[in-house]
Amino acid sequence: MSLKPSPDAQQTFAPATRLVHAGRDPGEQHGFVNTPIYRGSTVLYPTYDAIKNRRGRYNYGTSATPTMDALTTAWTELAGAAGTVVTPSGLAALTVALMAAVSAGDHLLVTDSAYRPTRQFCDGVLARYGVEVTYYDPIIGAGIADLMRPNTRAVLVEAPGSQSFEMQDVPAIAEVAHARDACVIMDNTWATPLLFPPHERGVDIAVEAGTKYLSGGSDLLIGLTSANARYYPAVRRTFDHFAMCAGAEDIFLALRGLRTMNLRLREHGRAGLEMARWFQARPEVLRVLHPGLPEDPGHAIWTRDFAGASGLFGVILKPVPEVALAAMLDGLQLFGMGFSWGGFESLVIPFDCAGYRTATKWAPGGPALRFHIGLEDTADLKADLDAGFARLRAAT
Repeated sequence: MSLKPSPDAQQTFAPATRLVHAGRDPGEQHGFVNTPIYRGSTVLYPTYDAIKNRRGRYNYGTSATPTMDALTTAWTELAGAAGTVVTPSGLAALTVALMAAVSAGDHLLVTDSAYRPTRQFCDGVLARYGVEVTYYDPIIGAGIADLMRPNTRAVLVEAPGSQSFEMQDVPAIAEVAHARDACVIMDNTWATPLLFPPHERGVDIAVEAGTKYLSGGSDLLIGLTSANARYYPAVRRTFDHFAMCAGAEDIFLALRGLRTMNLRLREHGRAGLEMARWFQARPEVLRVLHPGLPEDPGHAIWTRDFAGASGLFGVILKPVPEVALAAMLDGLQLFGMGFSWGGFESLVIPFDCAGYRTATKWAPGGPALRFHIGLEDTADLKADLDAGFARLRAAT
């Protein structure tokens, strides 16, 4: 169901309420709270006239099912979009967005802090099909006007930046892009629409790796691409041309995660900021990359545009031998080492952007670590890390 304000109310329901109710109608499911898993490829039509003229809500399993509709309807409402498609991964959602916005001969601007697989798609597939890509400094803001060309069709933003956590002035970039009739695409996975409403901030097509906070359980791969009224038809056509649909069970799990995402995300954000401040006080730490910290260069933009933080941030250590870093990480009990985030468990990975940045230089001054703070007790996390720092010092 689509939640609407009461006749006596002057405003819509809060996001937390919409997460619980949007996209489901127990009356259509014999009173059961959740929309069930609809598996299937074939959809039967009752008459010759119906199949000849495609009369009916559903026609084939790749285009839509009641389970898929429940998720896309809910996400469209949450994101403030005209429509949403759901894909098998976050990268798939990003590729749908890009393919919907650019064609051969077009010019695309991409933030230098973009998710690395996004760069690989741009430099590989898009370049092969005649799209020219220029990477830009993520803190350029309205200065992006100097990079716009007559054939610039889209600008890709990501805030904060993947791994390096630079903040982007998305409204300023959108104003410049729209003045030149260019589309603004955003990877909004870090914040989700709960913390950064993309379409209210000038984004035309927003991408979410639901694998992260929408899932919350590190047990599914899923992506969502939402768009405003101007660009949703192109997004929908691209999605249909590729038949890039997610599995029914994954969609069901995403719907289940949706109902509790607000509570989980708020706790991840609270604990993440607590841990970021704890890292700031450590003698082994050079600096912390978290826009929620007042000392962060992007803090003013974050305060203006965001409603909170997620649990993902970076830490730059003071220079140490690699063997010392390995000693620290290998002995951690509560922090797994893996290339995802957004689940209930805490994670850490070492990273280095230097090898693929082209518009900016990555020189952090020491080893870089990306942390995701899960739902464990922060006192236990601090104790685990404190022991890790002891091993680091001993091996230095």
